[in-house]
Formats: sequence, C-alpha cells, structure tokens
Amino acid sequence: MSTTPPVPSATGAPKGGAGLLDQLGPGLVTGAADDDPSGIATYSQAGAQFGFGLLWTMLLTYPLMVGIQMASASIGRVSGRGLAGNMRRHCPPWLLHAIVLLLLTANTINIAADIAAMGEAARLVLGGRAQWYALGFGLLSLLLQLLLPYQRYARLLKWLTLALLAYMATVLVVHVPWGAALRAALLPQLAWERGYLTTVVALFGTTISPYLFFWQAAQEVEELRADPAAAPLRRAPQHGAAELRRIRLDTLVGMGFSNLVALSIMLTTAVTLHAQGVREISSSAQAAAALRPLAGELAFALFSLGIIGTGLLAIPVLAGSAAYAVAGAFNWRSSLGLRPRAARKFYAIIAAATLAGVAIGFLPVDPLQALYWSAVINGVIAVPIMAVTMLLATRPAVMGPLPLAPWLRVLGWLCTAAMALAVLAMLLTSG
Repeated sequence: MSTTPPVPSATGAPKGGAGLLDQLGPGLVTGAADDDPSGIATYSQAGAQFGFGLLWTMLLTYPLMVGIQMASASIGRVSGRGLAGNMRRHCPPWLLHAIVLLLLTANTINIAADIAAMGEAARLVLGGRAQWYALGFGLLSLLLQLLLPYQRYARLLKWLTLALLAYMATVLVVHVPWGAALRAALLPQLAWERGYLTTVVALFGTTISPYLFFWQAAQEVEELRADPAAAPLRRAPQHGAAELRRIRLDTLVGMGFSNLVALSIMLTTAVTLHAQGVREISSSAQAAAALRPLAGELAFALFSLGIIGTGLLAIPVLAGSAAYAVAGAFNWRSSLGLRPRAARKFYAIIAAATLAGVAIGFLPVDPLQALYWSAVINGVIAVPIMAVTMLLATRPAVMGPLPLAPWLRVLGWLCTAAMALAVLAMLLTSG
C-alpha cells in the first residue's frame, strides 16, 4: 500500500493516493523544455571548449532557476492569470508590448534553430534531406497542439521529458573521471578572458530564459481551468500552503532534472570531444556526429534521438509561451483547453510562430547567427521581465494574502541580479 499522503487540490479536496509523478507537471515540463536542441548545442560547446571548466555554472544556476520559476508559477496559481495578463494590469502598455514583441521574435528564431537541429539529427540517423524532416517535425508539433485535448496533451509533454534520459544514459557509456569532474565543479578555476566569459553568459542565457517564466505561469492557470471546482488561491487562501508545497516540489524536481541533463551533456562532450582536441561545436547535431567515432554508435544514437525528443517537447513550449504572452497582452481568450475555433487568435499565434520557424529553415540563414541573436534578445529582455515578475509577486493586488516567502524573494532577486551581470558582461565582451 502506498504511504504517499494525498495531495489537496486548489479547492482543498484531496487527490487520494497521488504519487510523486502525479504531483509533477508544469515545473517538470518547463525544466525539460529548457534542454532544447539549441541548449544542447550550448552545453556541448561548453564541454568541448572548456572540458570540466564550466560544470560549476550548473550548480549556481539551479537555485537561481528555482527562485524565479517558483515566483512565476506562484503568480499564475494565486492570481489565476498568466504573466502577460498581470503585466497588462500593472505595467505601462509600451513596456508590455515591447517585451511581448521581443519574446515572440526570440521564440520564433529559437523554434527555427530547434527544428533545424531535429532535421539534421534525423538525417544523421536515417539519411535523406534534413529540411524535409524539419518540416515534418514542425507540422507534427503544430497538429498535436491543435488536435489534442489539453489533459491528454499535458500528459504527452510529461512523458516526452523521458527523452532527456538519453543524455544521462550517454554518460554511462563513456568513461568519466568522476574525481576530477567533482573537483572542477566544486573548486572552479575561473578564467577572466573573453571566450570564457562569453560562454558563461551563453550558459546563463540558455538555462534562465524568459519563455520558461511565461510557460510555467500559464500552465498553472491551465491546471486551474482543467478543474471545474478549482479557484485561484487568492480567493481560497486556506488551501495555499498545500498548493504552494506542490509547486515547490514540482519546480525543484523540474529544474533539478534540467540541470542534471545539462551536466550530463557537458560531461559527455568534455571526456570525448575536448579530450580529443575538438574545441568548436556549432550545433547539437554536430556534437552527435562528432561523438560517433570517439564514443561509439550507442552514444551517437542516444545523443541524436535525444535531440529529436527534446525538440518535440520544446517547440510547443516555445510557441505556446509566445501565444500566452501575446494573448495576455491583448486580453484574448487563451487556453490549450479550448478548441481552436474558440480561441482563434491564440492558436493563430502558435501556428504562425511554428510555421515561421519552419520557413526560416528553408532560407539561407546562418544557424549560428540565428542562435546568437536569439540569445541576445533573450538576455536583454530577461532582466526587465524578471524584475517585473518579482515586483508582481510581492504586490497585494496580485498575490492577495499569499506573497512570496522571504527566501524566494531573495532567490528571485539574486537571479535577476545574476542575469543583469551576465548581460553586462556580454555587452562588455562583445566589442
């Protein structure tokens, strides 16, 4: 018999026999979507170029990610509105519209890079033309979002997180000197030179991205809408403690999973590519191809299949977070639980972002430049978004009687400060 205690819902009714997996959802999917193909390319480049030298960044970003993601999720669950909906009520229109436009642009470029990487990974495994595989993956993702009911789609996204286990499995098929890796992670040798600092900034920008804030907050709202008896916690504060505990567990596990996968990728490329003198990786597919002669067919296959699986998870999160942001800014109906004809504008943004990403893949666009500008935009807009998020999370007009705990405020503002320093470093080293 299970000894796991029942988990109260937003209305206080217990979900009898709920186990750990039942308590995981928005936080788990958000954390897993952080390890998208473009993120995999960044982690691969860090491991190839610096070996174990940047493992420490994942230990630092974990608590910072937890702080800002918990703040975002709490805003959604307590207020019953996503981030953009709350910003529309409490921010100047010019600031809101600028943030949403930049987010939509960055997400579309990121979708293009991810779809291209998935197509290239499929080509490496199956042969053929990468662009046609990319088209197929883009259309498949769009159809799933348009046709599947929300609850079934949410379960599918949760199961897709298992694709990330491919990278943990890859670590098991290569030889890792764990003592040296642990020393490098806990006692880093910092290098104050441009390439090192630029890669640190890239890692921060990859792990702490604005689309993740919007997605997790929106998914908490979706969970509320999926339960007819549920209500925002500001209207039912007596149930706040149980729901906020669930959000904490979900976020701790989701962000922990995300960072473990990133560590696995950095370890794998450090002991294979870096050890053999391979220092430059321009894409996740190139990392997979480079692994083939060094680590064997199994490592290559796991790495390649992981790219496809994580892309199928990340594309709907990127397109969906953009749609939630635009819809919230203009007060449109927005929910994956609604049929497309009941939320036409919301689904039109999802379709436009996904199809634009596919189309970019057929243009003579340098994927490295696309990723660079996506990272620049994400880094620039992350700072004001995080600052606004933290201000919203401490406003009684938004949170009612359930403001953030003091430790979460500290973590959230530390994350904002860390990202501001990363952007400043990026600007200072880009000249």
